[in-house]
Amino acid sequence: MSGFATKSIHAKFLKKDAHNALHMPIYDSVAFAADTAEDLAASFCGRKPAHTYSRISNPTVEHFEQKIKNFSGAQGAVAAASGMAALSALFLTIAGQGDNIVTTRHIFGNTYSLFSATLKQWGLETIYTDLTDLRQTANVINEKTRAIFLETITNPQLEVADITGLAEIARRKKILLIADTTLTPPYLFDAPNFGVHLEVLSSTKYISGGATSLGGLILDYGAYDYRNNPHLAEQAQKFGPYALLQVLKTRVCRDLGNILSPHNAYLQSLGLETLVLRAGLSCANTLALARFLQTRPQVRKVNYPGLADSPSFALAQKQFPNGAGALLTFELDSREKCFQFLNRLQLIRRATNLNDNKTLIIHPASTIFSEYTAEQKATMGVPETLIRLAVGIEDLADLQEDLQQALEAA
Repeated sequence: MSGFATKSIHAKFLKKDAHNALHMPIYDSVAFAADTAEDLAASFCGRKPAHTYSRISNPTVEHFEQKIKNFSGAQGAVAAASGMAALSALFLTIAGQGDNIVTTRHIFGNTYSLFSATLKQWGLETIYTDLTDLRQTANVINEKTRAIFLETITNPQLEVADITGLAEIARRKKILLIADTTLTPPYLFDAPNFGVHLEVLSSTKYISGGATSLGGLILDYGAYDYRNNPHLAEQAQKFGPYALLQVLKTRVCRDLGNILSPHNAYLQSLGLETLVLRAGLSCANTLALARFLQTRPQVRKVNYPGLADSPSFALAQKQFPNGAGALLTFELDSREKCFQFLNRLQLIRRATNLNDNKTLIIHPASTIFSEYTAEQKATMGVPETLIRLAVGIEDLADLQEDLQQALEAA
C-alpha cells in the first residue's frame, strides 16, 4: 500500500478478532486477566507482550497507534490523552533539570505556558529565538540543549520556518528536532523527509474527525541516535532507536497516567479514515476564503501561508504540497471592530478549536492568550486587532456570505 487514503483505512489487527469485526472494538476494561501467575509476572516484566491495566496499555489504543504508524510511516507512535499531554510527556522524557530547549515565542499560548511556567519550575530552561533565522538559532544552542522545538506553522502567527535548515543544525549539534504538526499532520507534511526526528501533535484536530474527542500523539521516525541524549543513553544501549518509545510507554506515560482513553482511541481511529478527504477540502476552503478576505475593504491584512504574497509562500509550497493548513488570520481596525464582527456572524461559530468540521472563529488576544500582558502579547505576535479563522468543510459560498454580512455590519 502506498496511498495515504488507503493506509489510513487499512491496518491489520495485531490479534485476530473473534467476530471478524472490521473496526477494532472498544475494550473499555480497566484490567486484563492472565492465565497463570507466571504469565502475569512475565507481562509485568516485559518478557511477554500482553495488556494488564489500561493506564499502561489497552488493545483499542494499541490498534489506533498501529493505524497511525501505518499511515505516517513512523517507527512507533504513542497516543496520549491530549496534545498537551503528549508534549509534557515528551519533554519530561528527553530533558531534565539544568537542560534547555530552543524554540520561538511565536507558539501556541498553552505551549508557551508549559515552557515558561510549568516546566520552568522543574528546572528546564527555554531559550527563545527566531527560528526563521538559522544563524541565530545555531548560535544559541549550547551543551545543555536537548532539542529544537518548532510548530510547522505557528498558531496564530502562521510563521513558517525552514525545517530542512533546522534539521541540519540539529544534525550538527547532535540534538533532537521536534515538530508540532498539529496544523499540518501526516498527509499535509512528510516529517521524516525534512529531517524531523519526532512529531508531536494534537489528534483532537484533524485526526479526530470533527472534534469528537481529545487526543495527542508522539511519532518517532527512528532517525535519532539516543546515545546522544543523557536521559536516554542507557536505554539506547539496550533498545537502540526504540529507546524513547520504550521509556514513554513503560514508564513516563504509565507514571503520569496520560494514556488516551479506549473510547477516544476508537473515535479517532474512525476519524483517521477520512482525514485525507477532510484535510483536502478544508485547505481548499481556507485558501479561497483568504483570497476572498483580501478583496474586502474592511480587512486590513490577511495572513495565510498558501497566499502567493505571503512571506512564507515558497517554504509552504515546498514543505506542505498537499495544502498549507486550514487556519488563517486577518486584522480589522480595532478590538471593538473585531468583537462587533464576531457578534454578527450567523453560521461561523465563536469557539476555539482547529479543523472541526465546522468553521470556528476567535479573537486570540482575549481568549487563548488572555493570561498574558500586552507586552508579552506583542512579543508573541498577537495584536488586539487579530482574528483567527479555523476553516471547516461547509459549502464555500455559505462561508463567504456569512463573512460578508458580518463585515458590512461591523
